[in-house]
Amino acid sequence: MTGKVPLTAEGAEKMRVELRELKNVVRPRIVAAIATAREHGDLKENAEYHAAREQQSFTEGRIADLSGKLSHAQIIDIKEIKPTGKIIFGVTVGLVEEETGNEVTYQIVGEDEADLKVGKISVTSPIARALIGKEEGDVAEVRAPGGIKEYEILDVKHV
Repeated sequence: MTGKVPLTAEGAEKMRVELRELKNVVRPRIVAAIATAREHGDLKENAEYHAAREQQSFTEGRIADLSGKLSHAQIIDIKEIKPTGKIIFGVTVGLVEEETGNEVTYQIVGEDEADLKVGKISVTSPIARALIGKEEGDVAEVRAPGGIKEYEILDVKHV
């Protein structure tokens, strides 16, 4: 991983919580499960042992992944940035699709935080790329698989 990866303060905290849980709760539980399975004898045919080792491998991979992401993160707390009406990383944007009149609200977040079900879109998504730098009242053209969609920017919030 090279360079800094943008991450909201909320996203960074969620990653830290997950990392602490993996290191302080999950990892010791797996080590105990491996020790218990070893006591049962022949490891070649011990399904408990192999399952615990597989879980250990997955957990250690996730710990390494989270540690790496946090060490390369540029944490941006949007609440500490003075609102200018301009769309930047971390803001929450209210939009109306010109063609249908449907209103949507998205927060622009880092790739690892994106979750469309809760209105969080990745800064690298086509819609976010079209919105960055625009201001309230502007119209953004988004190249979507179904063609170009236009969105009017209703509001930009630092929440």
